[in-house]
Formats: sequence, structure tokens, C-alpha cells
Amino acid sequence: MARGPTRISDLSEIVAVFPLSGVILLPRAQLPLNIFEPRYLNMIDDAMAGDRLIAMVQASGGLAAKPELASVGCVGRITSFSEAADGRYLITLTGVCRARLASELPVQSPYRQCRLDYTPYQDDLSGAPDDLEGFDRARLIAALTTYLRRRSLEIDWDTAEQAPHEPLINSLSIALPFEPASKQLLLETPSLAARAEALIAILEIDTALDPDDGEPPSMQ
Repeated sequence: MARGPTRISDLSEIVAVFPLSGVILLPRAQLPLNIFEPRYLNMIDDAMAGDRLIAMVQASGGLAAKPELASVGCVGRITSFSEAADGRYLITLTGVCRARLASELPVQSPYRQCRLDYTPYQDDLSGAPDDLEGFDRARLIAALTTYLRRRSLEIDWDTAEQAPHEPLINSLSIALPFEPASKQLLLETPSLAARAEALIAILEIDTALDPDDGEPPSMQ
């Protein structure tokens, strides 16, 4: 498979948008998706025939057929593709670069397309250091352990303990069932170090609640 984009100039300015509430993609992280709606099957067909890029953007409010879009999303490249017997597409998106939605285009396609501005997040393409100065991994694991126990959730602890810092932080940010506002906060953090701090804060706010208090507050 061809190497992915490494410069902003390698990225399409106009990209198809896949809006989903509570779902984010992050640079270099992987997101498995099960595609079954006809308009998004069409979107994947077109992406596979081109540069394999689509933008994951959180949706919120508005009409169900055309929800409002968050101002920042993440462009991903289709790095795995298979078709199920019932016509569904099973794909994996690998995050390439975050971007601001500059404008939405009037299109004839059944899926939405936006003009993107990558410049605020161009450092996403240069990679991130695994060694984060001041990152308290033990604090993250402690908060995560309590969070999972309260929700009767499980993860592969062997994989988590062996994972480098960036894959661990990004995979937890994507996979844990946080509220959409908290997910967006994690997406828009300016650096991996800031995302690590935000992730720990979200987990610790949750664990500080009395178990009978219900759901944790949203991180604004």
C-alpha cells in the first residue's frame, strides 16, 4: 500500500465528511468502521478510487439527515478495506491530520464535502515524541482503573501496559465512552502532552464523583 501523506500539500483541500456523534479520529491512531448506509458506501467507493481520504467530524444537533458539524475534525486514510457478504464495508481509518472546517460545499454527491484548513495542525504530519516530559503514566493508569471499574468495562491490560505513550493516550481518547464535548476537547488539544493531561482530568473528574451521582459532567 502506498505511503500516506507527509505534507499539507499532499492533502486534498476538499474532502468527504463522515459525521458521527461521539466518534473521533486522531493522528496516527486507527479507527475501525462498519459502513452500511448507501450514501456512505458511495463515499467509500469514491475515496477508494481516489486518495482514500475521508474526514471524521462529530455531528451535533440539527436535522437528522444533515446534522450540524463540529468545527474541527480529523482526516484519515483508508488503510484496510473488506466487503461483507451483505454488502457492508469494513474499513480501518488511520488518522493523518486534524483540520478546521473552512466551508461546506454545495454538492451533487449523496454525502457531504468540506473545504479544510490544515494549517493549525500541520505538526500532526511530523509525528509526535513517545517520551512526554512530565507525563505521569502511573496517574493515568490509576484513574483509568477506577473509571473502568465503575462502568464494569474491561481493556487488554497487557497491551495497555506495553503500549508507547502516544498509542495509549490516543486509543483511550478514541475508545472510551466519553461525552461528545469531552471527545471534542481531546481532539482539539494543541499537543499530545495537552491531550494526556486532558484525558487524565476527564478520568479523575469522573472518579471523584460519588457512585450514586450518575454520569460525569462534560468537559467544556
